[in-house]
Amino acid sequence: MKPLVIFLALIVLSGSALAQKKMTTRLTIPHIQTDFPVTEVDNKTWEKASTVSIDKYWSGERAPAGRQAIARLLWSDTALYVRFEANQDELLIVSDPPNLATKSHGLWGRDVCEIFIAPENRNKYFEFEIAPNGEWVDIALEVVRGKRKSDFDYRSGMTSAARTEDKKIVMAIKIEWNAFGKIPKVGDIWLGNLFRCVGKGPGRGYLTWQPTLTKTPNFHVPDRFGEFEFGR
Repeated sequence: MKPLVIFLALIVLSGSALAQKKMTTRLTIPHIQTDFPVTEVDNKTWEKASTVSIDKYWSGERAPAGRQAIARLLWSDTALYVRFEANQDELLIVSDPPNLATKSHGLWGRDVCEIFIAPENRNKYFEFEIAPNGEWVDIALEVVRGKRKSDFDYRSGMTSAARTEDKKIVMAIKIEWNAFGKIPKVGDIWLGNLFRCVGKGPGRGYLTWQPTLTKTPNFHVPDRFGEFEFGR
């Protein structure tokens, strides 16, 4: 009987691990009744948000605490809200002076936090980035027969804000639903991922919510997207 007991125990543990994995790949986003400006990065409404850690490199390896970040997400009938809080134990890699008037091409090569989100098809998604100095970029992407197409003319109308503190950066973005071509309902599930890039050179860090597990750093892996569930 002893081998049977061990076998059953392994099944239970395996099932528990799978359930835990499933739980950590879904984030339920709370709904709010009243909108507020994204510049209010300390608005009390953020306390209602779902919080998720961005604490692993793309490979799945845990990143040092000084590079980790958390993201808070909210949604209203009007827009999606995302707030990043990132630890900063190293020099900032940003443009000086920043370009705040228009989207900043190549922003992904500097310090930045990002969200990818796919409303319907995981191979058709949107990328939104915010930098510690307030620079931003929005891109519409589609993967067709294994090749990624990027629409840099996409205009989401996103608004953003950023603030640098002692060893911490706070960044926020607000995206109205017309940027996605649809409005979610309670219970809807969209797909996506959350990221942070920090540093430069060989030691540059590529952090993720859902590790992409590629051989070299690559965030554009729709098959590794997590789930964003729109809650009440």
